[in-house]
Amino acid sequence: MPHVASLRGLRYDPKHVGTLSQVIAPPYDVIDAALQTKLYEQHPANVIRIELNREEPGDNDQSNKYTRAAKFLKSWCEQGVVMQESAAALYVYHQLFEVEGKEHVRRGVMARVRLERFGTGNIHPHEETMSGPKLDRLLLTRACKANLSQVFGLYPDPLGPNQLGEVQSLLDNAIAGQPPVEAVDHLGVRSRMWPLTDEGVAAKVAGLMGPKPVFIADGHHRYETACNYRDEIAAAYGESHGGESLPSDHPANFVLMMLVGMSDPGLVVLPTHRLFVQPSVASAAELAIRLGDCFTTQSAGQGPEAAEQVWEQIEMEDSQGTLGFYTTADKNWTLVRITPAGVARMEQVASEHGSAWRNLGVSILHRLVIGDLLGAKEIPTPSYVHLVREVIDGLGGGTYPLGSLVMPASVEDIRQVSQTGERMPAKSTYFYPKLASGLVFNPLE
Repeated sequence: MPHVASLRGLRYDPKHVGTLSQVIAPPYDVIDAALQTKLYEQHPANVIRIELNREEPGDNDQSNKYTRAAKFLKSWCEQGVVMQESAAALYVYHQLFEVEGKEHVRRGVMARVRLERFGTGNIHPHEETMSGPKLDRLLLTRACKANLSQVFGLYPDPLGPNQLGEVQSLLDNAIAGQPPVEAVDHLGVRSRMWPLTDEGVAAKVAGLMGPKPVFIADGHHRYETACNYRDEIAAAYGESHGGESLPSDHPANFVLMMLVGMSDPGLVVLPTHRLFVQPSVASAAELAIRLGDCFTTQSAGQGPEAAEQVWEQIEMEDSQGTLGFYTTADKNWTLVRITPAGVARMEQVASEHGSAWRNLGVSILHRLVIGDLLGAKEIPTPSYVHLVREVIDGLGGGTYPLGSLVMPASVEDIRQVSQTGERMPAKSTYFYPKLASGLVFNPLE
């Protein structure tokens, strides 16, 4: 049962930094070198200096990007740039944003959540993790002794007549009429945050959340890193306290998490389309031959620009088994739909996975089409893009011989796959927008 608790967060003092928009940043894993430089130049106290500090000439074990991050955080606390909340709080967090001309509001709450290793409790992953990012985040956590950005968790919270779930309705009612802390990021996404110190509300939220499962939407590396850090602290504590266990209320037993109801109307999952360097398919006719009886094929347009109409058809059908392919050599789009023979073939080539995993569009694309029918099990990592306009731009350059439009996994797909104990293929989901880093930090001491 997830244990949700408030925290005495660390956050920027507006009197020192001015507008909060100048000091927030996206999560570390979506920041490229150009954006890192831009954020460095934006404000001397931008969170980039601790979230993703730059490597410098002469770095060594004693002086490096992790030790610099820790020094920045320590000095900001000492100077009052970052202050600690006077009382434990939940942080109600709304994000206002636009996708394809439509406005959305995603609502949730940031809190401490007691750590559970995946597979031992009611917190479930949906994607695989890699050792490199986990080591990077562990070194940063050791140095700073704080969660610097939040894990993104989903939980069931069915909507009521006010289009809010029970938990979120309680939270929004509690902050009604109070002015928020506001910030706007480089993409124009507006963050609004309300520290909520009402102990009664916190207790009700904890009670409502206790029986609910939590599914990690984003931040798997940060979550597993928090577990690894907790285990290190527990081992050190045991050595210095005659084998005693780490106290249950020790901050390292928790991780900072943004919790969003799975039915929230502002929960947007963007597709992640693929642009392939390999394999190369000579024409739409060859593609149809190689797909055989596993898919029906339909000519769907010519030229990269036709991606718009192909995607409209895929979205309208709303089926994970419907994909769009562009063969650059003949500039043709082909709409393909999996057949019963294709489903049977998928069961053979991915027999180690359950039906929920095998039914995912990204699983069908990579395991059945690319790996089996096109015979390209080992290929360079494709380029990933989220908007159809990005697909058109990418294919227009002629660099990619093959492009694919694929439906995103839905929140319900995440639930089904996660509860079987499996994890989705890479880049199955892209929750937009990313959560802002720099709104609140969770101290682990």
